[in-house]
Amino acid sequence: MTGPLDGVRILDLSSNFMGPYATLLLADMGADVSKVESPEGDTTRGIGPCRNPGMSAIFLHLNRNKRSLVLDLKSESGNAALKRMIRSADVLLYSLRPKSMARLGLSYENAREINPGIVYCGVHGFGQNGPYADRPAYDDLIQAAVGMPVLQSRKAGPPEYVATAIADRVVGMAATSAVSMALYRRERTGHGQEVQVPMFETFAHFVLGDHLYGHTFSPPIGDWGYARMMNPDRRPYRTLDGYVGTNIYTDRHWRRFCEITDHPERADDPRFATVQARTENIAVVNEFVAGVFPTRTTAEWLALLVEADIPIIEVNTPETLLDDPHMKEVGFFVDQEHPTEGPLRTLGIPQQWSETAPELRYPAPRLGEHSTELLTEYGFSGSEIDDLLSSGAAQDAATPPAG
Repeated sequence: MTGPLDGVRILDLSSNFMGPYATLLLADMGADVSKVESPEGDTTRGIGPCRNPGMSAIFLHLNRNKRSLVLDLKSESGNAALKRMIRSADVLLYSLRPKSMARLGLSYENAREINPGIVYCGVHGFGQNGPYADRPAYDDLIQAAVGMPVLQSRKAGPPEYVATAIADRVVGMAATSAVSMALYRRERTGHGQEVQVPMFETFAHFVLGDHLYGHTFSPPIGDWGYARMMNPDRRPYRTLDGYVGTNIYTDRHWRRFCEITDHPERADDPRFATVQARTENIAVVNEFVAGVFPTRTTAEWLALLVEADIPIIEVNTPETLLDDPHMKEVGFFVDQEHPTEGPLRTLGIPQQWSETAPELRYPAPRLGEHSTELLTEYGFSGSEIDDLLSSGAAQDAATPPAG
């Protein structure tokens, strides 16, 4: 057994970031993920640096531990092949709009008729019972819709997006959780079900827990926005020779910091004596702390604050993180020899499991690399596979597209 989801068969009809991130997490936990791609392949195959076309850095990180099957779902035989695979799958996860799935004859009603035990998970832009149901959505749109750029603007000027696909990845994690819980319920009851994970609502749930703030109450008893999070001085602190991140958060942290910096008078100042008071006066707190840190080097501050048990860490770049001593010791970055892409640096599996420990099993696949293999495992005969390949309804890495 390799991973807690060993034996779970997932048909992954998603592309881009959100759905593939969800199935990456499931695949890392041992699920057998068949990445069903169109003949053109996942869009992310072309995003970022690459050694060979279709095998970009972004794709490699999102699609390890999966196998690629190319099916043209708009063709009659390709569509029929997928429906046949649904019979013995545990999960179907997709990121098309639900109406597109219905046009392909792949709605939940269609899938349930084929396999009543299927866990059918849609990750799409908006809840299907609202007026935005049919709209397309991407990470930037959802960040904007939930107010993330405006929250950022209270720190940094004009509205701006967070510099990572945060909505895609948060919603992808939510989909992973939803699929796992639906599988758990199926184990207990024998019943499959449909689970919809809309981006807008899921990301709003993620953001507004911090930032609904005074509007939590009706009528409001204050402004929206968690003041500490939005303060423009909430940023890494410059030291004599670099930057550090620190959270002088609890009352104990604050008292120790005041002692270390020879400012004992600030420990009992009513403006700063409690978490609530420091939150209300966060601009003054941040100004004081920012003025203190340039007096010592990063190494000196790390030694002092670690000894005092005050949270602190050196600011890294993605490049310097590769040499972080903790990451090296836990083996987070794994050197991998990809069969076509050569030596790669991949991200390890962060969790530690006492049993059913997950592993890195497959490198990210070439387009259609496992088409024949997967169709065989799902019960197709050699002649049936040959027919699918020759007609162009399926495609493998060794077979050029039909026509």
